[in-house]
Amino acid sequence: MLDHVENLPQPRTAAFFDLDKTVIAKSSTLTFGRSFYQGGLMNRRAVLRSAYAQFVYLVGGADHEQVERMRRYLSDLCKGWNVQQVQEIVAETLHQVIDPIIYDEAASLIERHHAAGRDVVIVSTSGSEVVEPIGRLLGADRVVATRMVVEDGRYTGEVAYYAYGPAKAEAVRELAASEGYDLERCYAYSDSATDLPMLEAVGHPHAVNPGRSLRREAVARDWPVLNFNRPVRLKKRFSAPRPAVTAGAVLTAAAVAGALVWYVGRRTRR
Repeated sequence: MLDHVENLPQPRTAAFFDLDKTVIAKSSTLTFGRSFYQGGLMNRRAVLRSAYAQFVYLVGGADHEQVERMRRYLSDLCKGWNVQQVQEIVAETLHQVIDPIIYDEAASLIERHHAAGRDVVIVSTSGSEVVEPIGRLLGADRVVATRMVVEDGRYTGEVAYYAYGPAKAEAVRELAASEGYDLERCYAYSDSATDLPMLEAVGHPHAVNPGRSLRREAVARDWPVLNFNRPVRLKKRFSAPRPAVTAGAVLTAAAVAGALVWYVGRRTRR
């Protein structure tokens, strides 16, 4: 009888990762602003607004109201966009735009979970056209992302599925049921208090670069708090020097936003 018990298969497990500011250092959707502008999908005003939103997101994070405002803005912005064109732009610029902002610590953590036999699942509020290619780049096994309504090959501006807040937790539970994950043995990682339902759904929640609200919750619940601060290209992870993060990081973000403003203005004058 003992031998029979020892040979029983172990329950499957997974590690669930939020994407923006957890695995990558910026907002995945807003980061493609310049690419969408060059592809003719966005005008100068929209690019400048996206650059400002990215700066605010980097410096102060995003609470529930800010996320909702961003969702409405992006839904209105993409109305009428050709889906195939969006997919092509993302595919063409993925390595240029996303590869440099992947956290070294997150990539290493994903590798360790895979080595331990766990599936890796990206659970992101960003759109599937952006998240799915990023998931493939990271080697994720599955992706949960927001899906927009499409008619005649174009976005209508309406949301078919919004992967946000409690919906993320529900997606995690549904995957656990379909894939046989033991949630008590699963892991989850996020930077935002809006992901508390997802973190609460697993036995091993972790706060990554948390905002003040999530940090308070993590401390109160004795959850591990991780600080990721080394964005590096995947191919350079084992050879590139690892610079320390300084107080100039915020000024650098502002300089990048300013450079983008100059770039768009220069293109417009031409």
